[in-house]
Amino acid sequence: MKIIFAGTPDFSVETLDTLNKFKHEIVAVYCQPDRPKGRGKVMSACPVKVYAQEYNLPVFQPKSFHDVETQAELSEHNADVMVVVAYGQILPKTALDTPKFGCLNIHASLLPRWRGAAPIQRAILAGDSETGVAIMQMNEGLDTGDVLLEKKCVILPTDTAESLHDKLAIIGAQSILEALNNLADLTPVPQETNGVTYAQKLNKQESWINWSQGAVEINRMIRAFNPYPIAQCQAQSLQFEDKTLRILEAEIVESNHNKKPGEVINLEKGLCEVATGKGSLLLKRVQLSGKKVATIKDFNNAYSLQKLS
Repeated sequence: MKIIFAGTPDFSVETLDTLNKFKHEIVAVYCQPDRPKGRGKVMSACPVKVYAQEYNLPVFQPKSFHDVETQAELSEHNADVMVVVAYGQILPKTALDTPKFGCLNIHASLLPRWRGAAPIQRAILAGDSETGVAIMQMNEGLDTGDVLLEKKCVILPTDTAESLHDKLAIIGAQSILEALNNLADLTPVPQETNGVTYAQKLNKQESWINWSQGAVEINRMIRAFNPYPIAQCQAQSLQFEDKTLRILEAEIVESNHNKKPGEVINLEKGLCEVATGKGSLLLKRVQLSGKKVATIKDFNNAYSLQKLS
C-alpha cells in the first residue's frame, strides 16, 4: 500500500517507524516547517523530519495545504491512503479526498470524548479512569470523522502525561497497522452526538496550583502537566522568602489535618507533606527556580519549606 504520512511531534514518530519497518511504501512524509527553538532561536527540525531524513524518506514541509501547488504535489504521489498523526494543520477537503482511501487519523482519546489538541492531559485532569486511541476517517470537522477502530487503555493513578503519551503512541501505531491490513473489512461508525468534550490546548497559566483545592485534584494537575508546562507554585522557606517551585511528582495522603492550605505539615525523615483543601500531598520530585530537578530528600537537605501558595 502506498502511504503518505503526515505528522510532526514525538507522538507521530512511533507510527512512522512502525509503518516503515513493516515495509509499507511510504511515498511522502509531511511535517510542519522548521521552527526556531531554544534560547538561541536556532531553526530546528521536528522529530518526524529527523526520523524521515535518517531513513531517506522524502520530506515535504508546506506552510499550508490550501495552495494549489501543494495540492497538485499531493496528488502526484498517487497514494492509496494518507495517515495523519498530530500533524498540526487542518486539512481542506481537496487534500482529504486526494488519496484513494482518503485520510486516516490516529487520535489519542475515545471519541467523541476529548476532541482537540490536548486529549491526554485533559483526560488525566478530569480524572478519567480510561482513555485510548481512535482510528478515524477524517472529514473537514475537528475530530468528527467516522471511527474505524478503537483501542482502550487504562489510566493508572501514577500515569503522567508523558507515560500515557508513550503508551498511546505504541497503541496508535499498532492500531493503524491493524486498520490498514483490514481496511476493506472495517465499518465506519459515526461518532455519538452525546458525550462530546473538547480538549483545549494547554496554557502555562493553568499550571499554577491553588492549594485550596483537594489533594486529588492537585495531584491530577501535577501528573497532567508533566512534562509540560509543569505544575508550579510560590514557595517560602527558612532559606528564601519567595521563589517559584515546580512540582513534578507527588503522592496523595488522606489526612485530617488542621493546617491551612499550602502549609507544610511534616518535614521529617526526608518527607515534605503539604496541606491542601482536602487531604494532603507528599512532594516527591521538585525543581526550584534556577535549579535542577531534585528528589524531596535532596531538596530538604538544602531548604526547609514553610509554606506554598
